[in-house]
Amino acid sequence: MTETAGLSTSPYDALLLCSFGGPNGTDDVLPFLKNVTRGKGIPEERLAAVGEHYHHFDGRSPINEQNLALQAALRAELERRGARLPVVWGNRNWHPYTVDTLRDASAFGAKRVLALVTSAYASYSGSRQYREHLAAAIAELGDDAPRVDVLRPFFNEPGFVRANLDAIREAGSTLEGGLAGAHVVYVTHSIPDTMQDASAATGPGYREQHEDVRATIDAALCEELGAPVASSLAYCSRSGDPRVPWLEPDVNDLLEELAAAGERKVVIAPIGFISDHMEVAYDLDIEAAETAAGLGIQAARAATVGVRETFVSGIVDMIVERAARERGEETVPVTVGELGAFPDEAPPGSCRMRHGEVTGIPVIAGAED
Repeated sequence: MTETAGLSTSPYDALLLCSFGGPNGTDDVLPFLKNVTRGKGIPEERLAAVGEHYHHFDGRSPINEQNLALQAALRAELERRGARLPVVWGNRNWHPYTVDTLRDASAFGAKRVLALVTSAYASYSGSRQYREHLAAAIAELGDDAPRVDVLRPFFNEPGFVRANLDAIREAGSTLEGGLAGAHVVYVTHSIPDTMQDASAATGPGYREQHEDVRATIDAALCEELGAPVASSLAYCSRSGDPRVPWLEPDVNDLLEELAAAGERKVVIAPIGFISDHMEVAYDLDIEAAETAAGLGIQAARAATVGVRETFVSGIVDMIVERAARERGEETVPVTVGELGAFPDEAPPGSCRMRHGEVTGIPVIAGAED
């Protein structure tokens, strides 16, 4: 982390933190879920069943407070470096909606905005769907819309990986005997197999991006412990038609397999999430924790990256790097792992919902075809 006076983020007038959104109370839960699933034909009784997860937390998703905390942390780090870049927040599925945030930013003079999507990995739901969402917001605003660019996926940004590594170390230290001998269960949100295949059509796929992070952290842990680290990648939060194949194994199924193989302590590391929203708070802290306890496994859940200094500083590094590129300056993206930096503009056909599918839905930060 380098101290820099008067750091330039030109040509950008604002940073948009663009997130999924979540309900703020019991009355918001069903309308929020209808927003999320609009057009997917999911019956209301299924939405009510999913809504029960939120009622464990009085209908309030933790994602909103966490987005506010990340907004404040990014603003503070930019100010610390002398950068004058307002940080605003907008959501796909609940208040504040992205279109309203961009309308306000434009009214205050923003002509060009850089969007940070709160998903580290590239897939339809983690990247292209946001690019479609931003394109729709810009179309709705018409001539009043600012130009919006999108920061590339940051799964292999050194600060993101380091923050996850630190969180795993900390969780391991709470286990009897420490991290040595523990099985690290890396967890991310499951997606349909068709979405995985589409994500891999123009570059490393969603699963492969996670495996790269897993391998990088495993190597660091192995060096520190002086012994190989046992680990697995698992998934949570699958939904929809049970006949449709999704990425597996489910984290609970994996815990059963580990118990049958004699494993007795694990660290559950949610590397697929940047904050402790519902998929972490319910699927891991309640369901997976209950599964582990029932199997006689001692489990410690690693924290998400949240507002850790290394993560926030790394994102600001990426913002500064992107701004410099837009000014025509030579930059060298800094990454860890084997995959290298993803492009600023997504390749044609990247991250569709299904490989080869052409929907005609406009996108930004990449070609539609």
